Amino acid sequence: MMKRFRFIWTLLVTAMIVACTTDNDITADFDPGMSFPEAEGGTSANIGELTSFDVAVNKVALSETETYAADDEDILENNTFDDVISINYTGTSTTVSGTIDGVTIETNGANVTVNSTVKGVRYDLSGSTTNGSFKIYSDKKFEINLNGVDITNPSGPAINSQSKKRTYINIVQGTANKLTDGTSYTKYGEEDMKGTIFGEGKLLFSGNGTLEIYANCKAGIASDDYVKFRPGNNIYVKSTAGNGIKANDSIIVNGGVINVEVSGTAAKGLSSDGTIEINGGRTTVLTSGDGEWDDTDNEVKACAAVKCDSTFNMNNGELLLKSTGKGGKGISGDIDLNFNGGTVKVITTGKIYAYGQYSNVNDPDRIPDAYKTSPKGIKADNNLNIYGGNIMVRCTGGVNSEGIESKNIMTVSGGTVQVYTYDDAINAANGLKFTGGETFCYATNNDAIDSNGTLIVSGGVVIAIGSTQPEGGFDCDNSTFTITGGTVIGIGGDTSTPTESACKQPAVILGGTNLSSDTYIALANSSGTNLFAFKLPRAYSQYTLLLSSPGLAKGSKCTVSSGATVSGGSSFNGFVTGATVSGGSNLFSATLSKMVTTSNYSGMGGGGGPMGGMMP
Repeated sequence: MMKRFRFIWTLLVTAMIVACTTDNDITADFDPGMSFPEAEGGTSANIGELTSFDVAVNKVALSETETYAADDEDILENNTFDDVISINYTGTSTTVSGTIDGVTIETNGANVTVNSTVKGVRYDLSGSTTNGSFKIYSDKKFEINLNGVDITNPSGPAINSQSKKRTYINIVQGTANKLTDGTSYTKYGEEDMKGTIFGEGKLLFSGNGTLEIYANCKAGIASDDYVKFRPGNNIYVKSTAGNGIKANDSIIVNGGVINVEVSGTAAKGLSSDGTIEINGGRTTVLTSGDGEWDDTDNEVKACAAVKCDSTFNMNNGELLLKSTGKGGKGISGDIDLNFNGGTVKVITTGKIYAYGQYSNVNDPDRIPDAYKTSPKGIKADNNLNIYGGNIMVRCTGGVNSEGIESKNIMTVSGGTVQVYTYDDAINAANGLKFTGGETFCYATNNDAIDSNGTLIVSGGVVIAIGSTQPEGGFDCDNSTFTITGGTVIGIGGDTSTPTESACKQPAVILGGTNLSSDTYIALANSSGTNLFAFKLPRAYSQYTLLLSSPGLAKGSKCTVSSGATVSGGSSFNGFVTGATVSGGSNLFSATLSKMVTTSNYSGMGGGGGPMGGMMP
């Protein structure tokens, strides 16, 4: 948001509120996350599926290939588990077959407890029980075969590994398996029991069968070490209270189909106290719970489809996320978020969540940060780096519903980024850099691209569609706004101004009135060569247009027209290159005597300070 205008507006609103209420008499006439219609103009169809794509559970298997090192100990096939014990559940009892020296098995109805001191053991589970479990203590790594088993434990985990060694869980091809925990857990000494499947050590999933996990008390899958998935896995987790998949050290998805639904307040779909890596497969996460007050940290917490306390790396595959509760996030990371490849799609529809006496305050800026949490598509508490891949984000929950946010430095150097939001589409606290890739940002009611620090464009395509005055396409407060390369298109009610002394590529800023949606804006250089055309996705009664292209040169002529006919070429959300452009009316035509040239514009300026040297 254009900070100077927002600050003045906030002072006015606050003054009115104070005049009418006291701190103990907060009116309930405002939902702090309520949605408003778009400020002006409608959305055209030229932004593709950005406004229409959806995220839903999809259990259809993938056709995947897998390569792995022969010495990778996490791979089941690189290990030998030839000693087999078969456990068949039949209602309230079990049948155990096989004996192995060093392994003892106790049964209590359909509850099975294993103690093992030897290696190379495989436990084959089959049958069905509504009151049973499988619990194991082992000094050595072991394999659990899920061979058509259905276990419900009303008082704890269905599978409980108290071993710190590797637990290989093989979902046997052609079988359907189901595991369910209880609504409460019966404590057993000081032992941890954190989910329907719990492991003190590593949980390593293999196999091409299907597994459904229903968590009614805690997480669906939980490890005090790390959890790893492989191609061929087909796992569905539904948690109504806790997280979907929780790990202490890391969650690694190398492939497979992983579906997670969580509905608890402030619950997380994938949650790691360490790192998260997505290297393949299709991972879908849905969250629907609202936020809640956290007594431990003395602040509000909200749901997140993916929550990573350390570094997050998206390398390949698909990551599909949707959050519908108040304050919900798509991806939330405490350190760096790195996007190197693959496809990421994020939807949030929730509003702001505010706690206690602040739940109905009619100005979010009056709510202390600890008492509120806002919906975000992708949020990094440190750096956010986009090196490649395809990222689509849509956040429509109203005030403070932002798309991609970095609390430090955000860099886009490759890939495709498309963001559609109510509030800021892209926001960075300390700096924003575009060095490559294609970025399209559309904010219906705020700035499209907002940096509270510097803003640098040196390559790629950057398109910023902002709201009406005082919002705009680009906002970097009064910090340096630098253009040294790349294609830049910004439109809104206002804009921050590129800093004349810092720019090495010319930019043009035009002010005007009455541009209709689906109108083409075309930019041509001194030789008459069309550099690009752009089809406006919304209408403006008053606009500020910022354009820059590597095809412009200081001292050469530039022409901007509107209403042209465009045919052919390649398009990215209305941005067309290599097309035939004809007709249209002239908006601007002049020699670029400076790096930043303006016409009919007297806006707030922003990055370079107030504008001067207006052209007729």
